[in-house]
Amino acid sequence: MSDRTGIEYCDATWNIVTGCTKISEGCLHCFAERTAKRLAGRCGYPKDNPFGVTHHLEKLDLPRRWRKPRRVFVNSMGDLFHPDVSETTLRAIFYEMSAWNLQHTFMILTKRPERMKQIIDQWLSDGVIFRDGVRGRLTNNIWLGVTVELGKYLHRIDELLKINAAVHFVSFEPLLGPVEIPEEMLKRLDWVICGGETGPSPRMMAPEYAAHLWKQSKAAGVPFFFKKWNCGFKPEPEGYGHGKLYAEVEATRQFPEVK
Repeated sequence: MSDRTGIEYCDATWNIVTGCTKISEGCLHCFAERTAKRLAGRCGYPKDNPFGVTHHLEKLDLPRRWRKPRRVFVNSMGDLFHPDVSETTLRAIFYEMSAWNLQHTFMILTKRPERMKQIIDQWLSDGVIFRDGVRGRLTNNIWLGVTVELGKYLHRIDELLKINAAVHFVSFEPLLGPVEIPEEMLKRLDWVICGGETGPSPRMMAPEYAAHLWKQSKAAGVPFFFKKWNCGFKPEPEGYGHGKLYAEVEATRQFPEVK
């Protein structure tokens, strides 16, 4: 499990836990599951159940080996807040992340914000203060996010925003339908990421979906990062106005400012 990554908005991945189970429509063509099955019996993936939730605690000290600052995607090969990930492991991961508050930035993305909120709230209410952190809040280098593929999952954002973190972000990837974000919710976000589905037989993201999300973010003053269209697809301009709009969306690569 290499720490190299092709994810455009980060420099490395850190997979202390791999594996997951499907929870919603966005999981159908899961890249992590395809990769795990291809590597079954190798690289730490169990032969009989390669995408079963598996702990790899030998990778816990990986950030100590990175001399230069990195923006790190935590658990790109699963969901860190899957119910089979032990709280003991989660606490060790969060302590390690907080120890590197002045060097590395860690991004956590989940479809299970309810468990994320329940665990982090408990830690903070118990008086757990992560190293160099502010009492009652995670250290600034721990960014928390949720995936939203359809408008019916906006409740994930509600749960996310209830957690006291420096940066809250949402990944609309794969964006499978139009999404209308309430203005008061959108303005509380620090970052919006958008992208289409890749891999075999991707479900198409209509260019209008991405353009509308970009317009909403721009109007609210929220940084927007466009990751990609669908695999092998680029929208055909329907007149100059559409072509210019889609080009603007493609060119967007903004990052949030830490509070």
